[in-house]
Amino acid sequence: MAGMSMSVGLISGMDTASLISQLMQVEANPQTLLKNKLVATNSDAAGYRAVNLRFDSLRTAAAALSTDAPWTASKATSSNGTVTAAAGSAATAASLTFTVKNLASTHSMRSAELTAPPGKTAAADTDFGATSIDVTVGGTTTTIALDTDASGTATLTEAAAAINKKTELGLTASVVQVGEGRYRMQLTTKTSGAAGVFSIPTGTPAFADLTTGADATLTIGAGAGAYDVTSATNTFTGLLPDTTITVTKALETATVGVARDTDATAAKVQALVDAANSALQAITDYTSKDSATATLQGDSTLRTLSGRVADILSSGVGGKSPAAYGITLERDGKLTFKKDTFTAALAADPVGTRTFLTQGNGTTSPVGLAAQLEALAKSASDTDNGTLTLMAKSSDNTAKDLTARVADWDRRLALRKETLTRQFTAMETALGTLQNQSSWLAGQLAGLPKWS
Repeated sequence: MAGMSMSVGLISGMDTASLISQLMQVEANPQTLLKNKLVATNSDAAGYRAVNLRFDSLRTAAAALSTDAPWTASKATSSNGTVTAAAGSAATAASLTFTVKNLASTHSMRSAELTAPPGKTAAADTDFGATSIDVTVGGTTTTIALDTDASGTATLTEAAAAINKKTELGLTASVVQVGEGRYRMQLTTKTSGAAGVFSIPTGTPAFADLTTGADATLTIGAGAGAYDVTSATNTFTGLLPDTTITVTKALETATVGVARDTDATAAKVQALVDAANSALQAITDYTSKDSATATLQGDSTLRTLSGRVADILSSGVGGKSPAAYGITLERDGKLTFKKDTFTAALAADPVGTRTFLTQGNGTTSPVGLAAQLEALAKSASDTDNGTLTLMAKSSDNTAKDLTARVADWDRRLALRKETLTRQFTAMETALGTLQNQSSWLAGQLAGLPKWS
């Protein structure tokens, strides 16, 4: 039948499919070598990118130390749990003791009790008692029309909606049910402190104060020299440079102190050490001769990078050893960071410690430790011309070429298989013709007369 393929030759009896398959395996040997090389090349590219990522992290960690933030960071503390303090980057060393005289409050008023008419219980059926209301905010009195549907009366619900619509007054009107069919309206300002105080002239219904708006007050110091400071909220800013103080309880005394945050600085140096260790470990993982999965064994570029990192960390700066600042290169090639040693050095010589780590090429030599690592990491991981970036791109280009060559071999092998199939088919056809001729000849010979 058309399109049918036979695995065994009908005439020869040979397993032609198996023979073709074995021949194609031999023919495909060059392509198999290309495929193996493609796998290795892709592994190389992945390895370079993995190491490149670690060096980019090293660059980021080193660059973070070149900014002012780690070296000017301050930390605020409070002696009382009811008082919290937060210092910004511009905060300076200071201390302040105070007593919380009173907390800030928000002004609110409530109306007289309003009752729904007989047979009704809803606020929407309850008459507010007036079709307008005067509200004085910041010395300015505003008349609010409450009869929005022009029915001649204003319900409690209608009045609250009309007041809330006057958003420029900064008031919130709420309907509070105090019993079945009994209500009060409550007005609350959105402005905390004394600045939010408002008033409602005598009218129907009458309003009375629920809470009085007042500023939070702190009394600084004690005795004759004590003085008060106020804030519209319970948060005070500006008492100390770039420091925010929040109070939560009245009549509490607290001391707020601001000092250099050496922990924040040490954390940045720890991050640098961790990033350097990660980069060195990545190189070890990809180049170790004892690892079966190390795809970049013997790579000279990676060995050179590893050596340069070790040189920077062991040579020191200006005759000073990194160990004096808590950074030590161990015999196993890993770095350790001793926070206590670093913070002691920072406390003794803040300027010298920063210079040891961050002094750049734009200043006098020698170059700081972190600055050297940043320059090295950038030369390796730069997105345009970094050493590792270029190595990965080179492997990508090689892989692209290999992929095209493998595809060419796919087409070449397909044609070769087609040729072999035709040849074996032709052989079977020729054998069939010979067999037919042999049978005919045998028949002819058998038909000849026999002579005695």
